[in-house]
Amino acid sequence: MTAMTAPSALSAAGSDRQRAVIDDDHLSRMTLGDRRLEREVLEIFVRQTVIMLERIAGAEPALAAAAVHTLTGSARGIGAWRVARAAEQLERIANGKSGAAALDEAVEELKCATVEASAAIAARLGDVLRGHRPRPRPKLDLGEL
Repeated sequence: MTAMTAPSALSAAGSDRQRAVIDDDHLSRMTLGDRRLEREVLEIFVRQTVIMLERIAGAEPALAAAAVHTLTGSARGIGAWRVARAAEQLERIANGKSGAAALDEAVEELKCATVEASAAIAARLGDVLRGHRPRPRPKLDLGEL
């Protein structure tokens, strides 16, 4: 049995953590094992989190609740459970009477969760990119149209 050095142990732990941020089994079931669909869904999720967080920032509680509700469903769809929990909590607070401080804290937790998920997705898609070379796209001559 070989001993693992500290840097490689940390790397392995980091890799496991990145994978755990997104539930691989759930994502695979949701995308029917189609790696292209998985990639597309993950890319859409990352873009959507940016849009929803922009809508939530400084919004009235009712608008924040509506925007975060969308994010809850998307996070559940890809198995980003921490994002889903943070979004659910923010939605409860936005629909309740908890006050501005609680709302701000919930927004910050959601931001942390989405940053973590986005980083894990970027690492995952980078792994996919290293394993596959993109096919060259055919050049379109507009003069032929």
